[in-house]
Amino acid sequence: MGNDVPLQSLVLFAAAVRHLNFTQVAEEFGATQPAVSQRIAALEKYLGTPLFRRAHRGVALTPEGAALHEAVRDHLAAVQAAVERVRTRRQREVLTVATDFAFANFWLMPRLAAFQEAKPELDVRIVTSQNGFDIRGEPVDLAISFGAGQWPGCDAQPILPEVVVPVCSPGLLARHAPAAAGDVMRMPLLHLENRGPAPWMTWQDWARAHGVDEESPSQSLTLGNYPLVIQAAVAGRGVALGWRPLVDDLLRGGQLASLPVPELATPRGYCLVRPHGRESGPALDSLRAWIASQCAV
Repeated sequence: MGNDVPLQSLVLFAAAVRHLNFTQVAEEFGATQPAVSQRIAALEKYLGTPLFRRAHRGVALTPEGAALHEAVRDHLAAVQAAVERVRTRRQREVLTVATDFAFANFWLMPRLAAFQEAKPELDVRIVTSQNGFDIRGEPVDLAISFGAGQWPGCDAQPILPEVVVPVCSPGLLARHAPAAAGDVMRMPLLHLENRGPAPWMTWQDWARAHGVDEESPSQSLTLGNYPLVIQAAVAGRGVALGWRPLVDDLLRGGQLASLPVPELATPRGYCLVRPHGRESGPALDSLRAWIASQCAV
């Protein structure tokens, strides 16, 4: 039999304990009674001790058989539980959500645990891109996209408008003490890099909206994604344009401070985007409804 007891012999042994009748074990496994008896006998020979006392109408466990069954029962239960976990995992529905780094990092990730707690049968996969993409050609269930609300071939549901306020570290704010928009433009500025025309507000847009010249700041830094921009702002490297409510937690926590200038709002913002005609389903509908409800808070 080798050094290891075959798992099938232990499975047959557990079934024999359950039935206490080798004929019934044979019927359960589609085998013959002599074949089951031979496998049990081989197991007993390997262990060097009887596991059953044979009787005319069945079998009874020996003390050694009872001890083995206690261990086998627990291990087979653990194997069965693992099998069920694997089967359940394979049957779980996975929703793929595409969005930008800013929304994923500052809004979605801090709140996603609440959705998964409410919907433990669903898995969520998040893919991110700083630049726009065409959801119609991607294996994506839902996009949370920033723009003016028009995506060709797609339905768009607005969820968060673009509301912008300059933010920086409390220390940088104390050192510069800006009193007006012009003072802000003379501080070190943090820029978000974009390929082509930016779909979001830039410092040039911000200065124009406040009626001030876009003067050359004492220093500037351009970074490739919004979390890096905000990280630089927290570190005191400069002033960033803060999108509400993405930066609200950092403002409440004191890592960032808003500058004393009015907020600016635009017709743009974040939308839930789905291609026309693509099937939805209860799982996706629940995710869309949850995101919309959270944005309305």
